[in-house]
Amino acid sequence: MRVIHTLAELRQALAGQNRTAFVPTMGNLHEGHLSLVRQARALGGPVVVSIFVNRLQFLPHEDFDQYPRTLARDCELLAPAGCDIVFAPSEAELYPEPQAYKIQPPAALADLLEGEFRPGFFTGVCTVVMKLFQCVQPAYAVFGQKDYQQLKVIQGMARQFALPVQIVPGATVRAGDGLALSSRNGYLDERERAEATALSQTLQALAEGARDLGRPLVLLEAEAADQLRGRGWTPDYLTLRRRSDLLPPTDAERADGEPLVALGAARLGATRLIDNLEC
Repeated sequence: MRVIHTLAELRQALAGQNRTAFVPTMGNLHEGHLSLVRQARALGGPVVVSIFVNRLQFLPHEDFDQYPRTLARDCELLAPAGCDIVFAPSEAELYPEPQAYKIQPPAALADLLEGEFRPGFFTGVCTVVMKLFQCVQPAYAVFGQKDYQQLKVIQGMARQFALPVQIVPGATVRAGDGLALSSRNGYLDERERAEATALSQTLQALAEGARDLGRPLVLLEAEAADQLRGRGWTPDYLTLRRRSDLLPPTDAERADGEPLVALGAARLGATRLIDNLEC
């Protein structure tokens, strides 16, 4: 496995490749990331994993400076998982001048849910992903379904720009007690870690009520939020949406089996967790 820090060296290493599989990350890796790497490995070409903490997707009050940088440990995990190249550029390498050109995703998808509570987040995500795609030029890119809205945004960007890359979803990896693996789980203390499973449990209850037309959607969502508040959480949203566009389903769609997803984001202490469950 090679660790590469410059675009010139990356392009030299990948010259002539046309089946590269790419997994973009911000590092501080866990089993969820490694499952994406193994999925990329199975696609048959060289596997590139990027490690870059992208300033553009952090709001001013968020944890950009505190976000863990663990490159040496990450590389130890990536080698046995099947990674061929770690692309770990510096900020100056990836953004040698201020990034004035940015990708603006459509408000109908990007300004709700995560976009409502983290304005500009998906502009930062799309901009860095587009730039990384130009660096790596992959045939495949694997994105985890835990970041469900992000996956939808990236799929739409690839489709509308006719990018020659197939976006491959990777299933959410969970701990034995149901908590979705996340780099931010490391911020939880022992008590918070035990409590954190309440988010997935609340989403499970929300999903189970998805087809019960005797319970209006607004009531289901309010009950879910109240349940978490009663346990000391601060919910941003707990909601049922159509998988296709993340808009609220009609009662007819709920009854007719429209594919839905329960999505949630909430703060437990100082840590903001997100999760989702298709239903």
